[in-house]
Amino acid sequence: MRYRRLGKSGLKVSEISLGSWLTYGGHVEDAAAEACIHAAWEEGITFYDTANVYRRGGAEEVVGRALAHYDRDDYVLATKVYFPMGDGPNDKGLGRKHIVEQCERSLQRLGVDYIDLLQCHRFDKGTPLEETVRALDDLVTQGKVLYVGVSEWSAEQLDEARAIGERLLLRPMISNQPQYSMLWRQIEQSVIPTSERLGIGQVVWSPLAQGVLSGKYSPGEQPPADSRAGAGDEVSGFMGWLMTDEILGAVQQLRPIADELGVTMSQLAIAWVLRQPNVSSAIIGASRPEQVRENAAASGVELSDDVLARIDAAVGAVALTQTPQG
Repeated sequence: MRYRRLGKSGLKVSEISLGSWLTYGGHVEDAAAEACIHAAWEEGITFYDTANVYRRGGAEEVVGRALAHYDRDDYVLATKVYFPMGDGPNDKGLGRKHIVEQCERSLQRLGVDYIDLLQCHRFDKGTPLEETVRALDDLVTQGKVLYVGVSEWSAEQLDEARAIGERLLLRPMISNQPQYSMLWRQIEQSVIPTSERLGIGQVVWSPLAQGVLSGKYSPGEQPPADSRAGAGDEVSGFMGWLMTDEILGAVQQLRPIADELGVTMSQLAIAWVLRQPNVSSAIIGASRPEQVRENAAASGVELSDDVLARIDAAVGAVALTQTPQG
């Protein structure tokens, strides 16, 4: 496993991290989820990402219980705040009250004294940004949080937050967590250039495009019933734009490339993300330890410029480079 600095900060993270969205505390039994975390640890993964909203705290509890087996100094723990955690008017968003209270709840569920990276899960248009960045900085001053970051913020929002922080002499945000893969490339136009200028690193989620880049779905065929696309719930709905014959056919053109390199298609997809500028870490999800081990092996895969060009020739035409409208 290789390690990278998160943005221009002094924090080093494993270039592959383990996430817990759609799995821990819900779709995956707790024992299996903890087994995935232990497998990740054995593979050298030291960066673990979760959020308070994942299963309304259930994911944080599972992650905290598994990581309790290891020295606190040896791993980097990230969680998020923004989405509703109750029915009250202050149970959501990025107001000071919600941020501070949810930080305390996350610390309790995770069973730790501090959070390495607290991230704003989305941008809150209903709260003054100055209030948000001041609240985050206060948590750092108190020692409850070491670093702060965001998730799915635009280039303009990142710039505005930095301008406020510099005016108020606050500690800068060090990370952004966007969706990014061979098929979903919107951040390349403005988020990455802005982040590089500001010293912000990307911690990307869904590098496998919800599993589509693993090659397990074929054009003209029904997805397996036990797969994410075949689940028939909100997850499969989220994947709808990916499950076209055009996209699935393009993805199958990646198989010869992976075979020539002696890697799986999943490893190829993750290695591609890690080869892109400004990426500090790629978050993988897993329901079985063997998935963790396979994906963690992508850390050592080298992709030449020629291979990158062949990948673009295969899937570049179907990749989304702008945010879909509607």
